[in-house]
Amino acid sequence: MARATRVIVLGSTGSIGRQTLEVVSSLNRLAFEDRFPRRVEIVGLAAGNDLNLLAEQAAAHGVGDVAIARDDDQAKDRLDPFRARHGADAAERLVREVDCDIVVSAIVGFAGLRATLAAVEKGAHVALANKETLVAAGSVVTDAARRSGARLLPVDSEHSGVWQCLMGVPFDTPPASGRGQGEGLVPPCALPEAVSRVTLTASGGALRDWPLEKLELATAKDALAHPTWAMGPKVTIDCASLMNKAFELIEAHWLFGLRSDRLGAILHPQSIVHAMVETADGSVLAQMGSPDMRTPIQIALTWPDRAPVAHTPLDLAKLSTLEFRPIDERRYPAYALAREVMDAPEDKGTLGAIMNAANEEAVAAFMDGKIPFGAIVRLVRQAMDSVGARPARTLDDVLAADASARMFVRKAMG
Repeated sequence: MARATRVIVLGSTGSIGRQTLEVVSSLNRLAFEDRFPRRVEIVGLAAGNDLNLLAEQAAAHGVGDVAIARDDDQAKDRLDPFRARHGADAAERLVREVDCDIVVSAIVGFAGLRATLAAVEKGAHVALANKETLVAAGSVVTDAARRSGARLLPVDSEHSGVWQCLMGVPFDTPPASGRGQGEGLVPPCALPEAVSRVTLTASGGALRDWPLEKLELATAKDALAHPTWAMGPKVTIDCASLMNKAFELIEAHWLFGLRSDRLGAILHPQSIVHAMVETADGSVLAQMGSPDMRTPIQIALTWPDRAPVAHTPLDLAKLSTLEFRPIDERRYPAYALAREVMDAPEDKGTLGAIMNAANEEAVAAFMDGKIPFGAIVRLVRQAMDSVGARPARTLDDVLAADASARMFVRKAMG
C-alpha cells in the first residue's frame, strides 16, 4: 500500500473539522478493507478554545502535534501528553513545523488566514473550507500558491461542485497553476473560454421566506434555524443575510479566475444542485448531491482519486421537485457587494479584507444582541464606502485593512 496521506486539520473542533475526522475514519476503514488504496494519517490538529475536545481528538487519532489559541495553565496541563503549541500563532507554527501533504483549513473567519498562507507557502495542498482567506487576501494567497505549486482544493460544496464539473471541460493549454495527468483543471486556475459562465446555488438561509418588513428585526435564534445545512453559527448567520454567498462568489473569483460577468448565483431551496457550469456551446453541467459536507471534504482529501461514498447517497427517485429562483437584491443586499470586490481594480485590492472584517464585527454584535439583523449589511456597506481600499500586495496590507475596518464598525456602533 502507498504511503499514507499526511493531513493537518485546522479548526478540528468546529463543524467542518469534526466532519473531516469522520471522513478520515471512514477512508481508513475502506483502506483496511482494501476498498480504497490510500490511508489518511492525521499528523496535526489545531483548535481555538475547546481544550477537552482537542485532547480527545488527538488521543483518538494518535496525533502527537497539536495547537490551541489558548495560552493558560489549564491548556498547558491538559495538553501536556502532546507536543503542544499555544497562543494566537499556534496554528501557524503547527503548519510550519509539521510535515504534511494536505492542510484542511477550517478555522472560521479571518483567524485562519496566517496558518492557511503558511501552508500555501510551504507547498502543501490546502483543502479550503475557510472562504474568508480568499475574500480578504485572494491575490496574496493565489500568488503564493502559484509560486509554491500548492493547490487550493475546494471544500465548500458549491466550489467543489464547480471543480467537479470542470473535470469534464476540455481546454487547449494548461492553466498557470499546472496540471497532472488525469487531474484536469485544479485551482487556482484560469478557466478556458470553453466555460462561458459559472453559477453557484444558494439555499437562501433561515429567513428566505420571511416578509421583507420583518427581516430587520430577526433574532439570532431566527437566523440560526437553517433549513438544510448543519454549520457553525457564524456561517449560518451569513447564510441568512446571503453574505456567505457573496463571499463564495469572491472565493470562486480567485479559485477559477472569473470576473462578475462570468460568475453568479441563484436561489435553490433544496440544496441538491450545488453548482452549474455553462459551456460555450450552451450546455450546462450541474453537480448534484445530498446536502452533506462530508462529500466535498472526502473529494478534497482523496483527489485525484474517488473513494466510495461515506454516507447515504442521493436518491433521485425521492426528489419531487427542484426549484430555482433569481436572487432579490432588496432582500439580500449583500449579494451586490460581491460584484464590487470581484471587479475592483488592483489599487483597491484590500476591499475584500474591509468587507470581511466589517462583516465579522457586525455578525458578532448581532449575535450579542447589540444590533438588529438588518444593520449587518448596512455596516458592511458603510465600511466599504468609508475605509480607503489600497493595493493588496502583502499580508501586511491585508492586516492593516482588516484592522481599519474593524475599528470603523466599532466606532459606528458607538
